Amino acid sequence: MNFYQQPYFWGSPFPPQSFVYPEGSNYPDLTDQQSYIENILRMNLGKVATVYMNFENSQWGSKIFKGVIKGAGKDHIILKDLQSETRYLLLMVYLSYITFDEVIEYDYPYRKKEE
Repeated sequence: MNFYQQPYFWGSPFPPQSFVYPEGSNYPDLTDQQSYIENILRMNLGKVATVYMNFENSQWGSKIFKGVIKGAGKDHIILKDLQSETRYLLLMVYLSYITFDEVIEYDYPYRKKEE
């Protein structure tokens, strides 16, 4: 099955996890997407990130999470802890910023593929 035969779910910028990407690419064709945090995170799946969260007016205050990026959506980030098998589902509403210790994939504005 190729890229354009997969079902697309309205309201989601990307198809489900079982999606098959075009041959030779490691992430979806983002030519029609904008530079949103979740798109940048999806381009960098598998990389280690440090996520800084601020839980204002709560018992947790500010927290730092470091782990491998496993997934990202409009409202969440999924990280796998480096020291254990723990996965964190972090809500974007609490996100302050993210750092990486390596070069990240980022191509904006997205270029149209030559035909």
